[in-house]
Amino acid sequence: MLSLSILDLAPVSEGATPVAALQNARELAQLAERLGYKRYWVAEHHNMVGIASAATSVVIGFIAANTKTIRVGAGGIMLPNHSPLVIAEQFGTLESLYPGRIDLGLGRAPGTDRRTMMALRVDPAASEQFPQDVVELQALLGPLQEGQMIQAVPGTNTNVPLWILGSSLFGAQLAGLLGLPYAFASHFAPDQLMQALEMYRATFKPSKQLQRPYAMAGVNVVAAETDEEAAHLFTSLQQRFADMARGVRGLLKPPIADIEAYWSGHEKIQAQRMLACSFAGSPKALGLQLREFIAQTGVNELMVATAVYDHKARLKSYELLAEV
Repeated sequence: MLSLSILDLAPVSEGATPVAALQNARELAQLAERLGYKRYWVAEHHNMVGIASAATSVVIGFIAANTKTIRVGAGGIMLPNHSPLVIAEQFGTLESLYPGRIDLGLGRAPGTDRRTMMALRVDPAASEQFPQDVVELQALLGPLQEGQMIQAVPGTNTNVPLWILGSSLFGAQLAGLLGLPYAFASHFAPDQLMQALEMYRATFKPSKQLQRPYAMAGVNVVAAETDEEAAHLFTSLQQRFADMARGVRGLLKPPIADIEAYWSGHEKIQAQRMLACSFAGSPKALGLQLREFIAQTGVNELMVATAVYDHKARLKSYELLAEV
């Protein structure tokens, strides 16, 4: 049976604050737990005023402390920004505090722009060490080996489940070769989704963590009582992607009556390409669209992102999706 999970970018809406975004995340996670969603992930992004989850491990701890059963994790930690030891310590601590509930998704992008990378003291070449860093991190979270001089405390033998995140064939192949579950970022970079899933499955080698391929796809979903209402709410995300085409990253904007009046032809083409794995509609319409997507991709799990300006409407969207 296909699993349903949530990717929360902790969006900061116009007129709101990061504090409000984090409080909304807590409420959404508690709702997701009641509705039976499997995971609740937050992502590492830096120097973005519209996203409140930069201190990702801290936010995960906050969510885990305010829930009881739902898995909580990173979708993901941008490993080139950190030493494997520090991440092992952070997630080993989280796993020790909330046993059996923590996931660690890993990406090799910086999660920001070049100037912010410099502020993070990140070497642009650090991403080239991503495969080695993943293996090192996995070892630090595994059993203590004879003669091992460096260990994560807490962390050693917590065996926090690792995921490889990606939007290209590189991550798919790495996940397959390491025998790890794979999550594709099709909610904003869908171009190579089918190729990546094919490569992942073709290169998969069973591991101690995973015996068979397990693939997740990110999708944007906006559900409402009617198709018209969902389309209206969806314009907030469309504006965000149009702004990205302009090189602008700001707060989440309220929905508008006419998206065609907002974006240019070029911006529309770029936004629609990036939003190709996005679905907005009534429960009946969404059921048809999502079943077709699942049949086409064969994924084991959907990771759903919902960028809706009004928090109550966002909660309602996830309620309707759970019913679907």
